[in-house]
Order: sequence, then structure tokens, then C-alpha cells
Amino acid sequence: MSKPTTVALVTLGCARNDVDSEELAGRLAADGWTLVDDPASADIAVVNTCGFIESAKKDSVDALLEAHSLKADGSVRAVVAVGCMAERYGKELAEALPEADAILGFDDYADISDRLRKILDGEKREAHTPKDRRTIIPISPTARQEAKRVEEVKVNMGQGSTFSRKRLGNSPMAPLKIASGCDRRCTFCAIPLFRGAFVSRRPTEIIEEAEWLSENGVSEIFLVSENTTSYGKDFGDLRVMESLLPELAKIDGIERIRLSYLQPAEIRPTLLQAMVATEKVVPYFDISFQHASGTLLRRMRRFGDSEKFLHLLSQVRALNPDSGIRSNFIVGFPGETDEEYNVLVEFIGAARLDAIGVFPYSDEDNTEALKLESKVDEDLITERTNKLTSMAEELVNQRALERVGQRVRVLIEDEETQEGRAEHQGPEVDSTTFITVPGRPFAGYKVGDYVDAVVIDVAGADLVAQPI
Repeated sequence: MSKPTTVALVTLGCARNDVDSEELAGRLAADGWTLVDDPASADIAVVNTCGFIESAKKDSVDALLEAHSLKADGSVRAVVAVGCMAERYGKELAEALPEADAILGFDDYADISDRLRKILDGEKREAHTPKDRRTIIPISPTARQEAKRVEEVKVNMGQGSTFSRKRLGNSPMAPLKIASGCDRRCTFCAIPLFRGAFVSRRPTEIIEEAEWLSENGVSEIFLVSENTTSYGKDFGDLRVMESLLPELAKIDGIERIRLSYLQPAEIRPTLLQAMVATEKVVPYFDISFQHASGTLLRRMRRFGDSEKFLHLLSQVRALNPDSGIRSNFIVGFPGETDEEYNVLVEFIGAARLDAIGVFPYSDEDNTEALKLESKVDEDLITERTNKLTSMAEELVNQRALERVGQRVRVLIEDEETQEGRAEHQGPEVDSTTFITVPGRPFAGYKVGDYVDAVVIDVAGADLVAQPI
């Protein structure tokens, strides 16, 4: 009997990529592949790339080159790029990075096992030519579900489940993709071009996968998409999320439900009410503001301004004063004046956010902003970014101090450090909470435990809490 073929998946980028990797893992495992954690012990290394911003692209290229070095040492037979960067650049990436044996696009995912076996057999697969993926499904959102159903029949022929997934870790938290693509036309963002138009997954699929995650050690599910507030638009009912959340909350073993990436212009009162009122949905609001100046936001093809955003935050806190709120902001967008920048500074100073991401603007291929005039000088962008980042760190630390004395429920994720996350802290990019017991060097909680505690101190933006 021949030795099983081994594959290692290296994942970069966001939680949506994490889900994609686990879906690829599910298909490969079902077809007899052995999954390994270390690329050095794999026959083939598959790097799931990120193509969102320049730093992410560099990380993806570095990961591919590192995997290639293993091939040069004789421990890996082939290196393959998948993911957003591979989809976005295709042939261009193949020409620039001959170290990769193949560049596969999203359309290759359904037949990933066959693709990888042929690559190991020496087949030279031509990289795809990138296309605007918004054009491959109907323009009308409500017509997309039928097109999706027809495609699923082809892909899932003979399979008993509507999803294929294998966990690549043992974290008690797992992302759960509820939709793909985006219909927004933000001038700085290329994601709709390579991720496609917005398509919601059916509630029954999401519930089935949430049940599977619960059966596989997950107690917190993180609902992810490119735009969670658009969920249900292609069903003809934007309030589907409001009815989905209570159904997810009924699943045994699921203790927390967290939503990601909410568009401020699409946050409706009924959604706010459902998030706060539904048992197990944590009061966590990941809101994509991007800026606060109304004039600059229009150039971004976005809506709102500082006054509207502050009103939205007051609505959130009126429903739950302890809500955690995070957001990201772009500094130096083309034409950003001193006045517009100062509006952003004043907004962040007034918003009392728990987590703040500050990013310098950079031109992205195939975006409208690339062609905009009045580009801000790079030195000025750096100066503004550094100033705002320093200010944001201070404000986030102040917000953490406000939580001293507050009761929190912490999900332990690191047994050695007794570190985890409270309800208002999102995974990976937000602050964390350390559990400490007076007079004991080690609190003794295990990964996956929930600890009711009181915040007694801070360590920068992180919290220190004592069990009740």
C-alpha cells in the first residue's frame, strides 16, 4: 500500500481565509490526503495568500519563498499559491514568482485534490487570467441564490453535506463564513473585483456548520464576511440575520456568537436590538468607519460623518453601556486636507473605542482611488499616521482603565499565560484579558474554560482580572 500523500496549509490574512483553508482541508482529507502542520514534513505546501494591502502581499510572498526553500532542501516536492493574492494576480504572480509550482484561483477549489495530485505528478498548470468576479453571477442580488444553487449541485454532487471543512487547530473559537463577496464600491478597495458580488449562505447551511463546529470543540463562533450587515439582501429580506441569531443561540455547546465587519450606513435598529437582546450574542461591534470627515468619505464612496457616527455609538451604548467597539481608519486618502484629518482626530478622541486600527493610505491596483488626483505626500501620510497611532494607543489604554471594576466572562485561549478574551474583545486583533489568582503563580484554567471575573488592573490595552 502506497504512503499517504501529505499536504500542509499555510494561511495568511483574515478570518475568511482561515475558513477557506479549513474548507480546502476538508476536501483534501475526504480524498485521502494526510494533513500536517509543518510544511517541512509535507509533500506539497499550499500557501493561502492575502492580497489586501502591500504588507499582506509581502507576507504572502515571503511565505511562498520560505516554502520554496524547503523544496530546495528536498523536504517539499511542490509549492502552490492559492487565496486572494493568487486569484487577484494570476499570471502576473506566476511570472514574478517562478518559485511557486502553481498559482491556483478560487475556481480550482472544488477540484483541489485533483489539481494538487497532477502538480505532484509534474503537470505544469497555466495560471489563470484574473477577471472581475462581480460579472460572473447575476447583477440582481435576488437572482444570485438560484445561480448559487445550480453551482452547488455540480460541486457537491454525491456529498451528504452542504459544506466541507476540517479544523486545522483546536481553538475554542472558530470563524464561520456567512456570505462571500461585496457589492459596495469603495474607491480604495479591490476586494469586490477578486472576491465577487455579495452572496449570502442559506441559514440552514450556517446552522448546520455551527452545529458541526460545536461538535468539534468550538464554543464561540465568529460570523465573518466582507460585509455582514448586507446578509440576506439576496434573499430579498435584510432582516434574516435578526431571525438567524436566535436559532444559532439554541445550539448546544455554543456559548458565544460574535459578528464581524459591520458597515455603519447599514446598521439598522432591528439589528442592534437583535444583537443586544439575543442570548449568547456578545455586545461586540466591529464597525467599519474608515474615516470621519463627510467630504472625504464621499470621495471614498462611503456614507456618514462624525456626527452620524457618534450618534450611532450613542445608540449602541444606550442598549448596552459595556459594549466593545472597534474600528479601522485610513490616513492620507487622496486629497485629505488638514481640516479633514483634524475631523478624524476629533472623532477618535470622542468615540471611546476599545480597539483602533490606523493604516496609511497606499495605492491599490485596479481601484478608483489609484486615479484620483491630489495625492497626499508620503512623508505627511507617515507623520499623520504616527501621530494618530500614538493618540489611538493612549485612548485605547484609557478605555481599558474605564473597565477596572467591571465584571467580565473570559474564554481561556492560552493555558500557559492564563490569557483569554472577554465579551468585548475580538479574536487576534484586539486586546486580551489575563486571569490571576492572588497568592497563586498559576490560576490553573484550561483552554476552553469560561471564567467569571472582575477586572482589577490593566497592562496597556490588556486587562487583568481576578476570578469571582
